[in-house]
Amino acid sequence: MARDFGTACAAEGWRLVYGGGSRGLMGEAARAASAAGGAVLGVIPAALRRIEQDHQGLGAHTVLEVVDTLAERKARMAAAADAFITLPGGVGTLDELFEMITWNDLSIHDKPIVLCHDDGFWDPLLQWLERARSAGAIRPIATRRLQVAQSLPEALQLLRQALAEDIKKTQ
Repeated sequence: MARDFGTACAAEGWRLVYGGGSRGLMGEAARAASAAGGAVLGVIPAALRRIEQDHQGLGAHTVLEVVDTLAERKARMAAAADAFITLPGGVGTLDELFEMITWNDLSIHDKPIVLCHDDGFWDPLLQWLERARSAGAIRPIATRRLQVAQSLPEALQLLRQALAEDIKKTQ
């Protein structure tokens, strides 16, 4: 899925913005985007360069920015991105997802967020979000831009639609 996402970004003409490492699923997505001729922006904290083996095997349309902290990394990635897609992942993925949801809630950004819900991976999270909303712990505005896709093709379509709507709003 990560490779297919990277390839799709290149085909759509979207720049892939990610955490700058070569390991893990986003490293796979970045390699695929680069291999397909797409633009890639990696943002990595200096302390993680050795651990993450930054940007190995990426091509000419790739830029790597080194920042000091994880907070700077997330802020830079958020500023550089037009939208966010969350593929199945771990605690770092959840950290970034919740930061973007929180920033929506606080009106720091109003960018689309698509949760790619493949094979029921995010079921527990979606149940928790609904329970928290029902209990009043999450304001409905916090998740107003969060959309859930059942597959990568559906996630890509939701991104296309959301980005097209955002373009219309600015014209």
